[in-house]
Amino acid sequence: MPTDPRGLRGDAPLLDAWLRFGERPPTPFTIPGHKQRTDLVGDVVAGDVPLYAGLDTMKLSTGVLTEAEGRAARLWGADFCRFSTGGATHANQAVALAVAGDGDRVVVSRTLHRSLLLGLVLAGLTPVWVRPEVDPGTGLPLGVAPATVRRALAANPGVRAVFVGDPSYVGTVGDIAGLADAAHEFGVPLVVDAAWAAHFGFHPALPRHPLQLGADVMVTSAHKTLPAWSQAALVLARTGRVDAARLDAGIEATATTSPAGAVLASTDAARALLERDGHALLGDAVAVTREARAVLRDVEGLYVLDGPAVDPLKLTLLLFGTGADGNLVEQDLLAAGLPIESADRDVLVAVVSLADTPESLGRLTTALAGSVRRHRGAPRPVIGPAAYRVEPVASMPPRQAFFAAAETVPIGRAVGRVCAELVAPYPPGIPILAPGEQITAEALAALDQARLAGVRIAYAADPSLGTLRVTRS
Repeated sequence: MPTDPRGLRGDAPLLDAWLRFGERPPTPFTIPGHKQRTDLVGDVVAGDVPLYAGLDTMKLSTGVLTEAEGRAARLWGADFCRFSTGGATHANQAVALAVAGDGDRVVVSRTLHRSLLLGLVLAGLTPVWVRPEVDPGTGLPLGVAPATVRRALAANPGVRAVFVGDPSYVGTVGDIAGLADAAHEFGVPLVVDAAWAAHFGFHPALPRHPLQLGADVMVTSAHKTLPAWSQAALVLARTGRVDAARLDAGIEATATTSPAGAVLASTDAARALLERDGHALLGDAVAVTREARAVLRDVEGLYVLDGPAVDPLKLTLLLFGTGADGNLVEQDLLAAGLPIESADRDVLVAVVSLADTPESLGRLTTALAGSVRRHRGAPRPVIGPAAYRVEPVASMPPRQAFFAAAETVPIGRAVGRVCAELVAPYPPGIPILAPGEQITAEALAALDQARLAGVRIAYAADPSLGTLRVTRS
């Protein structure tokens, strides 16, 4: 029987509709085809209630989705909110369609996820790339400097928007207020992919969220740091510099016409929980993560990322000083039933959320500390992830390259050619090569470095990187 352990349904209309569906199950002659039976393929479909003819009527006559999105807009201080069942990937691409037109230029941080790069292809936008500052002590990104964005805007009149990703995948937090000021000085909106920041702004120990700092659009993933189903995300906007109707049209153009009601209901429930109990739950999570950092700092040579410009709920560990191989540490953690978000030879990333407990963090820190000590070796020099260092060399707009006639060439003959595909170490999914960029020896060396560190090379047609797809000469 569906349950509501914290009594959230009175403040969560989609959750209430999902619960009511389970309390009085109909005999549907609609999709989905499992018809709510779990005796065919099993419990894998349990709880799968559609939005249409599920949470609402086929005509959406009760308006529960609109009501839920309105409540989320009020909580985040936005004029506009839409829920997504396609994750931040869908949300980023919808925003790309909304803020500019075919052939327009936009300033884009190179640390953004591949979803935005493909959003540029969909919308026909030409990127003006900016890079984050990189901490030489860790090799990790610190955020794009406002001065960098100002220079890019001054050198490129007619730019329509600024896109950045913040916080970074490793948890570092940039100067969003400064970036908003820079964008607004040139009359353009600041769009922030804050996929990892759904919890920001709801406890004084956490950074404020982008809309609180002046951003115009914020994309965030409810499933990353809040207790929502996978693929749950939100687009939130202040509409002074963004056309709400165009943003709505971009979302509809790229969304499924069969949205999963359970994903939507979980987004609504997570919002209600954050609004009512978030301060207490997040405070507890911050406290136990602080204790975990203290334990891990006692491991000789282990660097634990911390400080005022770091998400308190992201545990990022650098192994250079220990000599341990993070891939071996990851194997130990998997064997112990403790998978983490990311692991390569040098960097480990663990995500903590308000669902964690002192017991779960205690198990993780004990296992991490023990594994690092077992695999200790000679210290290595600090070499940060390659994705944060490579300078892209643009040869043609991404959309033109994506649709151009292409051919496959051996990687040894690819230098100097124009890339026709997107190639990125994953995680974090930040491209080293994107459609329309010249393939350089530096880019290939960076990909090789990532592969040797144990990172999966994603999205390329040939995942072994024996060949690359390039535009025909």
